[in-house]
Formats: sequence, C-alpha cells, structure tokens
Amino acid sequence: MSAHATLTPPKPAKPLSGYKPFWAKRFGPAPFLPMSRQEMEQLGWDSCDIIIVTGDAYVDHPSFGMAVIGRTLEAQGFRVGIIAQPEWNSAEPFKALGKPNLFFGVAAGNMDSMINHYTADRKIRSDDAYTPGGEAGKRPDRASLVYTQRCREAYKDVPVVIGGIEASLRRIAHYDYWQDKVRRSVLVDSKADLLVYGNAERAIVEIAHRLARRQPIESITDVRGTAFMRHPDDPALAGWYELDSTTVDAPGRIDEILNPYATTEETAEAKGASCAKSEGTADAAVPAVQPIQIVRRTVSRDDGRAVTTPRERTVIRLPAFEQVKSDPVLYAHANRVLHLETNPGNARALVQRHGERDVWLNPPPLPLSTPEMDLVFDLPYARSPHPRYADENGSHDHGTKIPAWEMIRFSVNIMRGCFGGCTFCSITEHEGRIIQSRSEDSVIREIEEMRDKVKGFTGIVSDLGGPTANMYRIGCKSPEIEAACRKPSCVYPGICQNLNTNHDPLIKMYRRARALPGVKKILIGSGLRYDLAIQSPEYIQELVTHHVGGYLKIAPEHTESGPLSKMMKPGIGTYDRFKQLFEAASEAAGKKQFLIPYFIAAHPGTSDEDMMNLAVWLKRNGFRADQVQTFYPSPMATATAMYHSSKNPLKKVTRDSEAVDIVRGERRRRLHKAFLRYHDPNNWPLLREALKEMGRADLIGNGKHHLIPTFQPATDGSYQSARRKNSTPTCGKTSVTKPLAKAASPHGASPRGAATSAPRKGQILTQHTGLPPRVTGAAKPGVSRTTGVKPAAAPGTRPGAKPAGRPSMPSARPAGKKPR
Repeated sequence: MSAHATLTPPKPAKPLSGYKPFWAKRFGPAPFLPMSRQEMEQLGWDSCDIIIVTGDAYVDHPSFGMAVIGRTLEAQGFRVGIIAQPEWNSAEPFKALGKPNLFFGVAAGNMDSMINHYTADRKIRSDDAYTPGGEAGKRPDRASLVYTQRCREAYKDVPVVIGGIEASLRRIAHYDYWQDKVRRSVLVDSKADLLVYGNAERAIVEIAHRLARRQPIESITDVRGTAFMRHPDDPALAGWYELDSTTVDAPGRIDEILNPYATTEETAEAKGASCAKSEGTADAAVPAVQPIQIVRRTVSRDDGRAVTTPRERTVIRLPAFEQVKSDPVLYAHANRVLHLETNPGNARALVQRHGERDVWLNPPPLPLSTPEMDLVFDLPYARSPHPRYADENGSHDHGTKIPAWEMIRFSVNIMRGCFGGCTFCSITEHEGRIIQSRSEDSVIREIEEMRDKVKGFTGIVSDLGGPTANMYRIGCKSPEIEAACRKPSCVYPGICQNLNTNHDPLIKMYRRARALPGVKKILIGSGLRYDLAIQSPEYIQELVTHHVGGYLKIAPEHTESGPLSKMMKPGIGTYDRFKQLFEAASEAAGKKQFLIPYFIAAHPGTSDEDMMNLAVWLKRNGFRADQVQTFYPSPMATATAMYHSSKNPLKKVTRDSEAVDIVRGERRRRLHKAFLRYHDPNNWPLLREALKEMGRADLIGNGKHHLIPTFQPATDGSYQSARRKNSTPTCGKTSVTKPLAKAASPHGASPRGAATSAPRKGQILTQHTGLPPRVTGAAKPGVSRTTGVKPAAAPGTRPGAKPAGRPSMPSARPAGKKPR
C-alpha cells in the first residue's frame, strides 16, 4: 500500500443555517442562558435539552466559549442551561438544572485549567481572570476530568461531550509539564463519550441534532473535529486503509555476523562465490555485480499505475500511548505527524492505541464561511456577565468585576485562526491555520450595538482584532493550493508566494468603523504580525496615524537565529524594517509613539549566549523588561515536544536527528530570565557569575557599554511589577525601583511612584516590560483597573488619553501565549 493518499476535496460541510430547528425554538432566545431552576421557570422551561458545564464565570459575550456554543445551540432551537464554576466536591451542584434531555457539554473554560492555576515556574497563581473579583480556586486542576466525573455521578445515563481548549490540546497522549510525564488522552482519563476539538460550532450542532433524533452517541463516529474510543476489531472499520507510522527509523543494510571459525573458502562458498587465490588461479571467475532494480508493484489496475489510498478512508496509526510515554523520540515523531495532519483540506484520520482500545481522531472541522461567522457573532448576546455576579447596585465594576470580561468589554473579534505557526503557541492546534473572517457589515453592527447597549462605553473601542491584529481576510491565493498544502506556516522562513497579503479590506473596515457616530477612537490591541504589515506600507500609515494610542505591541520573541528557528519566527532584521516604517509614520502624523517588543526566555533551542546577546541588544536599544515571559510548555505544542524529547519535530525525526538545546533546571531558567531583566540588581550576582563562566567578563563594568555594574547595592531578592498580584512581595524600597521611566502624567502619579518627566532612552518601560495595565473605558478616567493606579500619559497624546490596546481576547489565545 502506498504511503501517499489521493487528494480529493473534502465533502462540503452542511451550513449552520441548513438544519431544521428543534421544536423548542418556539420559546425564543433567553435574555441570559439560565443558571437556576427559577430562571428556567421564568422562561417557561420544564427541562434543559443541553447543559454546559464550564470552569469560567458565565459572561454572555462572543469572546467566551460557553456563550458562543450556548447561543449557537439556542439558535438551533435547543434549550441550553449553564452551570458555571460549580463546587466540584459533590455531584449535587451538577443537578442544579435537572437532568438534560440530550447531553452535558463540559469545558474547563477559555484556558487550560493547569495553565490557569500555575505559572511557568509551577507556582500557584494568586488570581483567576475568569472569576468574579479575580478570585483564585474556583475550578479544580484538570477541570475537564473532574467535571465529567461529577456529571456521571449526577446522571450516569446522560452522554457527556467534552470540548474547549483543554480538550483540544489534550486529545492524544500529551506531555504534561506539571507532572513531567506523558499523560493519556483526556478522552481516556475523563471517560467522556465524545471529544470535540477546535472551533466546535459545526460539530456540536451536528451532534445535538443527531442525539435529538435519538441516535445513540456510540454511533456518532463520522463528525469532523471529534475524537472517540473504539475497539480495533470494530466492524465499522471495514473498507478503511491503515498507514503504520508507529516507528521512526527504517533499518538500513544489516551486515550478517561473521563466523570466526569458518575458513576463507567456507565463507566464500556461503556467499555463492569462490576464493580465487586459494584455488591457485589468477583469473578465477568473479561474480558479476548485479544492479539493484526498484519495482513499483501495481494493485489491480489495468493501466499499470500504482494504487493509492483515498484520504477519506485512510487512517494513520500513531505510536501507542505505552510507547510514547517511555520513548521521547517516538513522542516527537507522533507530534510531527499530528501537526502534518491539521489542514482540513487534506488531513487524514489519526488513531492511537491506549491499552485495549484506540483513540480515534477524525480530521479537523472545516472552517466557517463568512456568512456562518456572521451568524455566530450576530446572535443575541447580552454582552455582559450574568446578573448573578452583580453587586447590590447591579454593577459588575467593583468587587464582583470579572477581569477577563473587563479586558474585552469594548473590543470586537473580527476573525479566527492564525497561519503564523509559532511553535510555542496553541492557536493553530485549536483554531487552525485558515483564517475565518466576519463580514465588514457584521463587525460594524457589533460596534453599533456595543455603542448603544453596553454600559460604560465612552466612545473608545479597545480592539478590532483576534489572535492576530492584521490577518483579516488574508489567505492563500488558490483554494486548490491551500487544500493541498502541508506547510506548518505561511510566513516562515519567508512569506509564501501563494499568500495574499492585501490589507485593503482591513484598512477599509478601520476607516468605516472610526467614522461611526459616537465612536471617538478605534484602538488596535491584538498583537501585530509585523512581517505581514511591512508588505503594506499603507496599512502601517493607517494604523500608526489613527489606531495607536502611544504604544504598539509586537513580538520579535528573540534576536538570535537559534531560538528563532525553533520558534518559526522571522529574524530581527524584519523588526528593524518595521521599526523604521513605524517611526516614519509616527513622525509624519506628528506623534511620538513607541513599539513594545515582547521577548521570551528559556525557549527550546536557546543557549546562554543567545540570552546574553539578547540582553545586550535590549540595553543598546533602551528596553528594560519588567514582566518576563518564560517559555511555558503547553500540551501538544511543537515547542513542548522539543522540550520533552530534545528533538526537532519541524524536521523528520530519527534517533540521530537534530538535538535541541533545552533549558531545564531552576538555575538555568532563572539565568535566562535574569538576562531579560539585566537591570534588576537582584539578578546581578547570578549574571556576574554566568558571564565569568562564559568568558564574557568584559560585559561587567560601570560604563555605558557594560551590561551590569561591578557594584552591588543592598537588595531583598524581589521585584515589584506593574501586575502586582504576580510579583514577589518587596519588603522595602531598593535600588531596583530607582531608574524608572518618568512619563508625564496630569495626575502626578506613575505606576511605581516615580516622578514625572518624558521617558529617556534606556529608561523606557513597556507593558509586557513595564507599561501600566490598559484602560478600556469603563473605569474612572486615568485609573488602571488592575492596580488602581493612575497611569502616565503616553508621549504625544493629550492629558488623560487612554493608552492603546489590551491583552488579546481570552477566546483567541490561551494563557501564556503572546501576540504574534
């Protein structure tokens, strides 16, 4: 059987609007999906058809997964209830809405629960952005497992479907950073009936309608974007072709073991030859050398061509869980195969043995069309947290405030997906590489609705974006090429010649949005893909002139080619070219604006010398990192496979293939973080020791060209960041608080108590590296919602103007993932 399969276009998906509504459609949409029996009675319901259990507080907004899925199912006519952040120590809270008629839908929330609970250093986080008041501890570790078990205890005969980011990233055997081992698929551990991965609207609607027709959930095995358990001898497998990909190295020529007791004549005779010298003839016949002939066998084809297997009936067998848990090389190989099978146009099914049964993964879901995206985002969201979370005044702006909602309260998501392929990021594993864009009219309608209905709107739209700010309506020039492509990135090592990089639709949307009555400013807070932006100088001009409030976030991630090649990020030269265009556009607009570069420490492939060179670059360019992002091995990411296996899955994995330098151990990870915070006196002793060991003591001194000084002030081993809840407490004032940015502020207060003046080179703090948290418009003017501190005004802006942007939308990027 050939290892290559014929490429036939996948069968077109049934549109979301193509289903006959369920009978309960007559009840109409609910103001909020009910969270109690009382709310159900007010709606006239005697039961729920579907109950969604989530680890996040319920916010009825299209950036929150439970709202998107709930409203999509409601639009199909189903009665959907929400159980949000239930107490998980008993099954009683899972009975709050009664027994669902069709199924429980379980999700850990907009973040993997382990990433939500622990930092990259495996320390417990002190807050939770998806909980009222930011309170931590409202969801369990591995929430998908715990919630599923409690649903089973509550109603053992009700099907359970798990989904969300946690299920997506754990759908096969995966490396778990917190236990430092390979865990089984979450489907096996949770004992759920079905797993839905990726953007789930298409799959969950199909599943709901089939269950409503009384089809057993065990028989639902052909829905794209789902995973389920099956026995290897399942009769339904008749007609399927299986490709074995359970090993890495194909054996080469193997020399037979020599018999030390055999004579020369006996050895020659065994090989069908003779020893000419021993026979005393100088011209004894020598066996003729026969050329190797490679014959491609044909299989029942009249024209003699080789038969290949149809992709829609082909499954690839990955190494079993029992193999990958003890063999890191096989783990890296399995990870590579999985990422090669992520294009919905050509992906094949995957299967992985777990004990006596197989985890079967159907190909990824087909992307939503623009009309379907509009359908999902135009649903009647309340754009507010559920009234249960309001304080005595009916407000969500004080002690009951949900930070994640506050973050996206006045933002609009315009697209999904990312074709950047950054190896440390989980966006492509969840949302896919094909960009799914809304129509311009749909986006404008949402802005108008937000302007007219959302309490606290001041005329500032905090973001028009998504996983990336500037991939709207960008994609492959040819649908045929896109369907056949297996590249992990469209922009690495360079921008693909088949990629359409036209930013005109985005520019047109920006201009139309900012011209709306009542809209004062449209800010862009999502991370910018600057290697795409430099393909459109007009876009940079538009962005810098009208949509940057003093600071713009971009993510070079590093300056050195070693780590950048493992991240699949462009070289620092691309950043330099964008910087020139940005500064020229700012000057032309008469504004003094700054770039905020993000960098990452301890990424696989990063040497100590790489971090040293990055620190030198930071100092030379006047950046002083406050918050430092350390590489976080999220489940199923390519960089996580590197971290676990020390192999590079971006290339063919073999036993002797390229080894990747992995930053392990507390001391080395601290060192890499220390290089990013070279200006912190607490880090100077560690850096001095490391620089001497590296033979770079020339960087230690008191001159401007030195990285760290020779003197050591009194320090307490801690620092205070702008996000104080994530900082190590500082006992007293030290020299680390002294050389801060002194930005002008009408209120006379800077984020850390510094006096006010214009920032100078070498003393510029940035958001990821020191900029105050963003103000989106709902809090008191000039007051940070995170710290309660009045932030400094950005140079070139009017006093009291709100800084640009926000961290990216929680539905678009898992925790620890930074802008592209």
